[in-house]
Amino acid sequence: MTPSLTLLTPPLLIGWLSLPLALFAIALFSNWSRNGRKLAYAWRFTERLLLAILAVSLMIGVLLWVDRRLVELGLPESGARFGLYPDGLAVWMSLMVAFIGWVILRYASDYLRGDPARNTFLPWFLTTLACVLLLIMTDHLLVLAGAWIGVSLALHQLLTLYPQRSEARLAAAQKFIASRLGDVCVIAGVLLLGHHYGSFRLPDLQPASQGALELPVDLAWASVLLALAALLKCAQIPFHGWLIRVMEAPTPVSALLHAGVINLGGFLWLRLHPAFPVFTPGHGLLLVVAGITLVVAVITMMTQTSVKHALAWSTVSQMGFMLFEIALGAYTLAFLHLLAHSLYKAHSFLACGRTVKVSACYAPETTPGVATVLLALASGVVGSGLLWLWPGLVEGRPVLGGVLVLAVIASVLAIPHGANRRTRGWVALMALALVPVYGALHAVLGLVFQPGAEISLPTWASVVAWSLLGVLLGLSALVVFAGTRAWLVPWQARFATGLNLDQPFERLTRRLASKALAGPAGRQHERDAYPFPAGEQS
Repeated sequence: MTPSLTLLTPPLLIGWLSLPLALFAIALFSNWSRNGRKLAYAWRFTERLLLAILAVSLMIGVLLWVDRRLVELGLPESGARFGLYPDGLAVWMSLMVAFIGWVILRYASDYLRGDPARNTFLPWFLTTLACVLLLIMTDHLLVLAGAWIGVSLALHQLLTLYPQRSEARLAAAQKFIASRLGDVCVIAGVLLLGHHYGSFRLPDLQPASQGALELPVDLAWASVLLALAALLKCAQIPFHGWLIRVMEAPTPVSALLHAGVINLGGFLWLRLHPAFPVFTPGHGLLLVVAGITLVVAVITMMTQTSVKHALAWSTVSQMGFMLFEIALGAYTLAFLHLLAHSLYKAHSFLACGRTVKVSACYAPETTPGVATVLLALASGVVGSGLLWLWPGLVEGRPVLGGVLVLAVIASVLAIPHGANRRTRGWVALMALALVPVYGALHAVLGLVFQPGAEISLPTWASVVAWSLLGVLLGLSALVVFAGTRAWLVPWQARFATGLNLDQPFERLTRRLASKALAGPAGRQHERDAYPFPAGEQS
């Protein structure tokens, strides 16, 4: 059996690499062809190709497990010959990207039927997916940086599918500027890492001694630059304004952005975390900025009346949570958060129309009653007890335990008004089930990261983390229980715009974007890219 598996490894790796390249080929063909029947076949063939990526990624995952647990197959060494990094992180991410891409493609096939933008959507959608997959699979920092830039450039074309919408083009131009700043940070950070370790290959980014007390200057600067890149990519305060304003893009594009592309800031740190064996200035920057973002974004989301705006603020807050967890060194929890958010947000955007119809059938929920509050508190106490008995669930970090307990309490507080005792009991049990379910998922995904990947936190970082969680809990309780009392209304109005914390960066990017769009090249692009009158779009 072992020889046959060894012989199977190179063809599988070649197939794993060739499938994203095939997406590039189909993108070029669909951009060139004007034959309706051939383009329809390209859509169907792409669906099969994404399913093939799922299957091959799953087989790579099985071989990786065999290589690590049963018999050595030389999978990492074979992958290096093709420029691939076949580890658990790459396999899980490939499975997630292929699955979400397949779902969005099937949705877009009907959603854009008869729309002039349909034929423009496919090549840039496939280019975006192919760049994401190359970013995930590569073992070379320079290829990673190139794919990072490629994802952003391809996504920009999707955000401007309807160039006649001036506000959408302006928001996309603002996002373009923010992305270029992020690209500069990634390139500079990658060059510093390559200089420090003497190699651009990911397997070589291993410090000579784990947990060194002193952090070299070049690694410190690299951590800051990569933290800035992650904050820009994940739309964290004060760089978040563009995400709220690109909502005019078609729903499949919004789903791709919120369920996939925006997560790449977190993936960047999960991929490069071995290069930083201690708490770095980059970790500190992520902790402070992402922590402030999650507090503001959660409260702002609770004040929104538009479904898409609420989903956008939800994305900002969830990205804040993910980067907050990375800053604390909880890489397994952050990876689980990334996967769960991707699946949840793809469904949320693709089903947002149905959500509006369903919500219209129910009366607005009132402030949670005393019984619900007591049940939520009791559930939180039980959840805390489970974590006290099983501290390994949160890697022995009380701050992360606090996050999990907050999730349990929030789930119980969301019990619909008027629910009977049996329903309340079941909801409380399901909320508490989050703890063991998370434990099981943590055990599975924990295999992705090497033992000892966690970092030790300085005292100030723990104090800041607990303080931010306390502020979040207090403000959330105020919004939920104070309701619409007169003294709270002005504060709710301020939070509805995110306290306008995006204004300095917003004014800068708007000024630059307006100049770019007002130039001859910008006007010519608008005439060329959308030759159909506005009335012809479906």
